[in-house]
Amino acid sequence: MPGMNRRGAFKVAGLAATAWAAAACTGSPRPLLTTPPSSPAPTSAPPPSTSTAPRPPDWNALRDKLNGAVSLPNDRGFAAAHRLYNPAFDANTPAAVARPTTAEHVQACVETASAARIPIAARSGGHSYAGYSAPQDGLVVDLRAMNAVQVNADGTATVQAGARLIEVYTALAAQGRALPGGTCPSVGIAGLTLGGGIGVLTRKFGLTCDRLVSAKLVTADGTLRTVNAQSEPDLYWALRGGGGGNFGIVTEFTFSTEPAPQLTTFNLPFGAGTAPQVLGAWQEWVAGAPAELWSAVTLSARQTSVLSGCFVGTENGLTQQLAPLLRAIGANPTRRVVQTRDYLGAMKYYAGCSGCDPDSVARQSFTASSRVLGAPVRDTGAFAALLDGTSEMDVLIDSLGGAVAAVAPAASAFPHRQALATVQIYQKGNNPQAVARVRDGMAGLGVGGGYVNYIDPDMPDWAGAYYGANQARLAETAARYDPDAVFGFAQAVRA
Repeated sequence: MPGMNRRGAFKVAGLAATAWAAAACTGSPRPLLTTPPSSPAPTSAPPPSTSTAPRPPDWNALRDKLNGAVSLPNDRGFAAAHRLYNPAFDANTPAAVARPTTAEHVQACVETASAARIPIAARSGGHSYAGYSAPQDGLVVDLRAMNAVQVNADGTATVQAGARLIEVYTALAAQGRALPGGTCPSVGIAGLTLGGGIGVLTRKFGLTCDRLVSAKLVTADGTLRTVNAQSEPDLYWALRGGGGGNFGIVTEFTFSTEPAPQLTTFNLPFGAGTAPQVLGAWQEWVAGAPAELWSAVTLSARQTSVLSGCFVGTENGLTQQLAPLLRAIGANPTRRVVQTRDYLGAMKYYAGCSGCDPDSVARQSFTASSRVLGAPVRDTGAFAALLDGTSEMDVLIDSLGGAVAAVAPAASAFPHRQALATVQIYQKGNNPQAVARVRDGMAGLGVGGGYVNYIDPDMPDWAGAYYGANQARLAETAARYDPDAVFGFAQAVRA
């Protein structure tokens, strides 16, 4: 875990800005949602089915509407334009890549794809665990030029959907504000939010989607809708954890923020053979830890382990909180790295960079999946042994609880509110067989479910794993607003 990028621990399914595709601990936090929003009929009528014979896309007309910002396969620079973070998807060649700069441009893209019945996916960060943001023979809507971040007088932040995390954090920190979110600097804010949004301030200030006040969304009929608790409440519910790409393309978010905190970060590696005892002690301790303390356990081959996290408070306060855990582990870390940082410094630390130019992040081939730790795993030895024989694989277990658990599972589309932690299986290189073996081995030990932002094209019962009891309402919402499945893909929510 050197550099604390954590091998993608918070990368999102980079449908980044489609409603799929792919925080401070001081001051008074804004109240989080604790009851589900009501579900009256939408304030504007959902689109009727418009099934007609598809017609070939008129790329020249779309190019005219976007002031030339449409790339086709024979155009110079097309290979770079459609490229994702993961080289494994380089062969996924879309029919076109559009680079809108306004909501009206996005509407034109949706109308073109809808009329032609071709796949469409939006992205802001270029990350995708399953490649859905580079649809074969479809239209990629690359929103990265729409990346403005504005901090408002009331403490909210208006963020365009193409902004990436380090851009958001830098703009907020300049105004003394913070937003809970992930760590990889080049991940898009949109995909992170739409799938839930876990990160190092999750326990104190909730998921990123818990901070969503409103959004502007282009639905399948080309309408730009304002979505919040009063306007389009079912869509507002679905956008908070229902994954990107199921309902439309978000062009803008408004978030509640917090005063930027001071954070004490820590990194405690343990030697070979310690994984069962570190995991066993941690999972019993973490449920009682204060919301100010976020922590994670990373397990690797040879059953090595790393305990890491951050505390909204002083180093002395952190030491007091960790003392009972270290006693329960019964082994000393091989080193101790602890430092107090400001908010932006902490975000750069976890990103593993100093300047953090999101366009300079090195591409990396990987295979990944996830599970959700609903309760302490009984046989930590068997759990750790799943990594025996692996090479360059990490299992990253990130604590939930705190503010996440204060929201009812049905209050938003994110269903894992009462879980102990999310579990990411991250394999460097292309090795789906190894990932599947560990993923399915966890299920055999009672660790099921999955996190939609770590989308896995081979996940068994993916709808149940990602959405649980919320999948029926998600499917109804998708059918109402997208009856012709314009935003369809391999794991799209559909009735």
